[in-house]
Amino acid sequence: MTDALAELRALRAGDLPTHGGHTLAYVYDSGLSEVDEIAAAAHALASSANGLDPTAFPSLLRLENDLVGRAAGLLGGTAETVGTVTSGGTESCLLAVLAARDARPDITAPSIVLPDTAHAAFHKAAHLFGLRKIVVPVDAKTFRAVPDAMAAAIDESTVLVVASAPSYAHGVVDPIPEIAAAAAARGVRMHVDACIGGWVLPYFAKLGADVPPFDFRVPGVTSISVDLHKYAYCAKGVSVLLHANAELRRTHYFASAAWPGYTMLNPTLQSTRSGGPLAAAWAVVNHLGEDGYLRLAEVTREAVTRIRAGVETLPGLRVLGDPDSTLIAFATTGTADDGFDLFTVADEMKVRGWYVQPQFAHGDSPLNLHLTITAANHGSEAEFLADLTASVASAREAGPTSVDPDVAAFVAALDPETLTAEQFAGLLAAAGLVGDAGLPERMAPINALLATAAEPLRERLLLEFLGALYTP
Repeated sequence: MTDALAELRALRAGDLPTHGGHTLAYVYDSGLSEVDEIAAAAHALASSANGLDPTAFPSLLRLENDLVGRAAGLLGGTAETVGTVTSGGTESCLLAVLAARDARPDITAPSIVLPDTAHAAFHKAAHLFGLRKIVVPVDAKTFRAVPDAMAAAIDESTVLVVASAPSYAHGVVDPIPEIAAAAAARGVRMHVDACIGGWVLPYFAKLGADVPPFDFRVPGVTSISVDLHKYAYCAKGVSVLLHANAELRRTHYFASAAWPGYTMLNPTLQSTRSGGPLAAAWAVVNHLGEDGYLRLAEVTREAVTRIRAGVETLPGLRVLGDPDSTLIAFATTGTADDGFDLFTVADEMKVRGWYVQPQFAHGDSPLNLHLTITAANHGSEAEFLADLTASVASAREAGPTSVDPDVAAFVAALDPETLTAEQFAGLLAAAGLVGDAGLPERMAPINALLATAAEPLRERLLLEFLGALYTP
């Protein structure tokens, strides 16, 4: 066992750091060491318990009901509010769509209405469950959903309307009251994706922030998703899907007695569910409590304010929209004086020990870098901004990243529907992604090449690359 653990530690040494605030995507760090210790101990106590049958493991039932009750209380729930603990935000969103679809068996070709900035999980849900997507453009400057346009998109086939609090890409809260009113007027369910903001925005409000209304206190909101493994600082993966009442939840439950085994009953997409993540989340939520979360929200808000102010004063950069929460996306000013690209800035930040997430241009949203700011960033804002300043200077010196015209033409000629293994191998070779060396240290040339590809082709190329990664 010692050798196996030593090998695992050696493998983990090559990962991005999950603590210390230097990885501004994917991970959520409270900065409190005891949180990890409590979560690990609780996980070990319950990891062998199986959430498949709550009558066999009633402790897990108690833990789940406690977490749902805590989330409902935070998000304006009533005595009728119910919920389900899931493996993450995507599963919560999938179940919200599934419940809406199955509640309307009379609609033969159901659709969902979502803003252009809605999380990709809803596109996945539409793909898996056979719904038509009605994607509505957002405001080009604020990146918020446009209520009138959302209302106009609702028709007789609509089973669910979606909005975000906040949207991931830009960190802005959609105008939930107006959108929810439009959905309610048509008798359609309204889901608020608060996976990222649901556990932190209420505490921001308690600290005096002007948080737009988004939860069950808004008439017409029928379901909300909130991830505990984000700003509740719980171990992955735990999310909660809340419904305004039990009738709304019933249609994402699954039962089957059509086989000779036990009657299968599932509240989620999974059957077997380890009690470990649930117990870890329960322990962390109870340990931190109201005062702990208020303090974490306070230091997070201070970090967001400082980093945003620093980015806004750095020549050549601009913050996209007016973020309401903990997420900041910034682009170049788009002038001829910029003289650098953000893919290079991201590489330079990695050299200096920071991971910032590139986001490709889409619609009115330009190429940008995305920051997920947590409590662990408090106290290191000046260091981050100094390194960002130096990274921009280095990117200016390097100049824009260019793509070989022949390679760009090769990419442009590819058809995502007919892409062959040979063509993909040729593209990997052209990009320098061959052999067992893994990804290059500098990703700017790769990202610049991907940016030249239309979105369907980029999807296909990355899927092929994913398949190559998951080949022993």
